[in-house]
Amino acid sequence: MTDAELMTGLADIVNEITGIPTADVTPDVRFSDDLDVDSLSMVEIALAAEEKFGVRIPDSELVKLKTPGDAVAFIKKAGIPA
Repeated sequence: MTDAELMTGLADIVNEITGIPTADVTPDVRFSDDLDVDSLSMVEIALAAEEKFGVRIPDSELVKLKTPGDAVAFIKKAGIPA
């Protein structure tokens, strides 16, 4: 799966959970500062991403994911095949 495909999938998840337009979910925006995603929504996003991409996102890692780009990098590192 490419970075672009992961970003599209993540943007779809963010849209489903928060209503934020997918076009606003870009690699460099900050979840909390730019998109106003609260901590509960982040947990929901993480759970949906775990299910969609077949990865585990521990709480200790979730707090480090500040941008969608961070999340894509983590998902790739967690073993999603290219």
